[in-house]
Amino acid sequence: MKFAVRYYTKTGNTKRLAEAVAKELGVEALPISEPINEQVDVLFLGNSYYAFSIAPEVRSFISTLSKDKVGKIVNFGTAAMLNSTYKKVKAEALKVGIPMDGKEFHCKGEFKGIHKGRLNEADLKAATDFARQYK
Repeated sequence: MKFAVRYYTKTGNTKRLAEAVAKELGVEALPISEPINEQVDVLFLGNSYYAFSIAPEVRSFISTLSKDKVGKIVNFGTAAMLNSTYKKVKAEALKVGIPMDGKEFHCKGEFKGIHKGRLNEADLKAATDFARQYK
């Protein structure tokens, strides 16, 4: 199986998570500014809530994806307040005809003193364990 990992982050938490996932999968974690140029079976897409939605940059990135190059998307991310971005990402993925995996990974991230000390080693290990099931 061929994997790709892309992420969008403002605080660095999702980047750290993406790097842990990518290391487990044997690929490089890249920001969403790097397009998917090769065919991949699974795209792990890291993101978070910003102002109660996914970032416009994430929405724009998903719109550039092609079902000819991406088999499915696995959602993962961090957030200080809200939880899963799954429904928002899925709505965008459906517009381009790419299915979402039913599983996702989410953990808390520190932001302005909320959830101090998160993303931590236990979170990174949990992300690694999550990615391992796709190998």
